[in-house]
Amino acid sequence: MLRISVTSVFVDDQAKALAFYTDKLGFRPGYDVPAGEYRWLTVGDDHSDVQLLLEPDAHPAAKAFKAALVADGIPATQFAVDDVAAAHAELCERGVVFAQPPTVLGPVTTAVLDDTCGNLIQIVQMNG
Repeated sequence: MLRISVTSVFVDDQAKALAFYTDKLGFRPGYDVPAGEYRWLTVGDDHSDVQLLLEPDAHPAAKAFKAALVADGIPATQFAVDDVAAAHAELCERGVVFAQPPTVLGPVTTAVLDDTCGNLIQIVQMNG
């Protein structure tokens, strides 16, 4: 059976991204392997073995893709939380800036944060 092992988010600065995703969002460092000019740099959580690759946005298509998503207010990825309001409050205390406060959207509640690396990231809780 197939299972997800790595997914990625394009970042403009890997060191800055690692600091944000670990210090602000609370992910744990994963792999950090030299890969030419960049690194195979991942973070993970304590709930699964899936890794988030902090992938350089060096390719022109990646930069254009990221900019288009942000311009349209579309998150690059989504992270689940048990309570969006509590996560929002805690992350705000850590200095995380939100583009959208907690908002109930039918069966889910979402909030959207700025990852400081060129992406909007959505947090979500299932309602009910």
